[in-house]
Amino acid sequence: MGDRIRHLLSVADLSGEEISFLLDVAAALKRRPQRLLEGRQLALLFEKPSLRTRVSFQVAMRHLGGETTYLAPQEVGLGEREAIKDVSRVLSRYVDVVAVRTFGQTIVEEYAQYSGIPVINALTNEEHPCQALAELMTVREKLGDLRGRSLAFVGDGNNVSASLVMTAASLGMDVRMASPRGYMLPEPVISEASARAERYGGRLSLVTDPAEAVRGAQALYTDVWTSMGQEREAERRRIDFAGYQLNRELVAGAAPGALIMHDLPAHRGEEITDDVMESEHSIIFDQAENRVWAQAAAVAFLLGVAGRVEQ
Repeated sequence: MGDRIRHLLSVADLSGEEISFLLDVAAALKRRPQRLLEGRQLALLFEKPSLRTRVSFQVAMRHLGGETTYLAPQEVGLGEREAIKDVSRVLSRYVDVVAVRTFGQTIVEEYAQYSGIPVINALTNEEHPCQALAELMTVREKLGDLRGRSLAFVGDGNNVSASLVMTAASLGMDVRMASPRGYMLPEPVISEASARAERYGGRLSLVTDPAEAVRGAQALYTDVWTSMGQEREAERRRIDFAGYQLNRELVAGAAPGALIMHDLPAHRGEEITDDVMESEHSIIFDQAENRVWAQAAAVAFLLGVAGRVEQ
């Protein structure tokens, strides 16, 4: 790594080889936590509410032997109470790494531009790279080598699906995505995911028919139809996403025993039915658990100690 500061702002910041390495490190840390970051500090700078992201980062850092400081929205006011570049430079003097959970991707990018320490995107409107690492870690636990394995995402082309598709393509997976017209992934994400699929032997298919996407798929993923900040669109989205529910009928078209996935929080009865979410093939809460280990691996990687993790 040399002296160059590495950030994790987007899945695009990692090569396919680095993603695979991070999943190996995460699995090793899950098997045996290792206190590689004694005396190191992680700041959690959050402008959006969180359950999993906050707690999983705190637990991850504790497993690594480090400590965390949580900063709530009212304590900082990025770009309002204080300029982003000022906050960034101040925290760089106090802690070793910072995870930023905010709104636009441009905010975390500006923050990183002025940071003297590694910055992790803990969710923006455009991406959620930590979530994607945990998802693929979980699928790999269940299916083994991911090359050629099929994963279908049914729903909105949002931040979660953007990071998921790019990560899965980087691992050589057969990635299918079904969204209504007008809700597809942004063009830059499609371009990046397509390039990665070509480079790493994966495949990317974008369709409007959920049944086509899930046909024979080994893992099925969905997410809320209305993300944070889109509440005014909720009724319109319920109409537009009718038919995109992960229910028993749709799941029947997938491979037998297909894994059921959701990043949570879930709106049971909307994007996923209660019986599918509670089915024996659901790995939803395994995904939530693995946020701890994927993020531990990311922090260790950015701080230059991942190579010391005993496999």
